[in-house]
Amino acid sequence: MAPVLTNKELISAGIKEFNVLLNQQVFDDPLIPEENMVTVVDDWVNLYTNYYKKQMLGEQQEQDKALQELQQELSTLGSQFLTKYRTFLKSRDSTPPSS
Repeated sequence: MAPVLTNKELISAGIKEFNVLLNQQVFDDPLIPEENMVTVVDDWVNLYTNYYKKQMLGEQQEQDKALQELQQELSTLGSQFLTKYRTFLKSRDSTPPSS
C-alpha cells in the first residue's frame, strides 16, 4: 500500500507533474491561436486541481486552503507558459515566410 502523502507533498507533486506537462509541449505547425492555448492551459489547471482535490487530507478548511495553494501555483506556471507561447507566436509573426 502506498504511503499517505501530506497536502504539502501533494502540492509539490502536482507542481512537478504540471511542469513536466508544460515542458513537453512543442510549438510546431499547425499552431493554435493564443486564445485557444489559454483555454487549454485553463483546462489543464482545472484537471490537475480536480485530480488532487480528491487526495487532499484534513478538515475541509485545510483541504480548501491546500487546494487554493495548488491552484494558485498551477495558474502561475500556466501564465509563465502562456507568456512563453505568446513570445513564440510573435517571433513567428515577425519572421518572413520561408520559400
